[in-house]
Amino acid sequence: MEVPEHTNITKFLDAHQVPYRRLPHSEAVFTIETAAQTRGVVMEEMVKSILLREKGGPVAETRYVMACVPGHARLLPQAVREYLPGAWRRLTFSSSEEIQAVTHSVQGAVAPLCLPAEVPVIFDEVFLQYEKVSISSGNPWLGLELHPIDLFRLAKGIPGKISE
Repeated sequence: MEVPEHTNITKFLDAHQVPYRRLPHSEAVFTIETAAQTRGVVMEEMVKSILLREKGGPVAETRYVMACVPGHARLLPQAVREYLPGAWRRLTFSSSEEIQAVTHSVQGAVAPLCLPAEVPVIFDEVFLQYEKVSISSGNPWLGLELHPIDLFRLAKGIPGKISE
């Protein structure tokens, strides 16, 4: 396979006239460490997009949230709940099948953009201190670099302290 010319994410960014830089990979990458190394960026600037699901309840009524933390950080799922509207039960990590169904991307190539409207996006507030961040394009052959303010705005992101 080769680096795609466009993905749903790049089309979305183009439609909103958001500047970004393409970071093509020489191979498909599925881990944050490999992506950072391949893109030549520091782990702190990598946006690790983690789909969480609400634990318990009927499968048809499962709620999801996208939590985004720096590549070097550890997500605190219990902290994510503090920033969610309404009452949410305990959060757990989504399966690869759920990730594919909700994000339309394979695990390891998920971006916090182009998600269903009912999926809130919580970003670790530390990203607001950065000049640039690196996200997946939704395709394991291409990363993207953009300003975090643009990312927060387009994702309708909620900032919070969700990592350590």
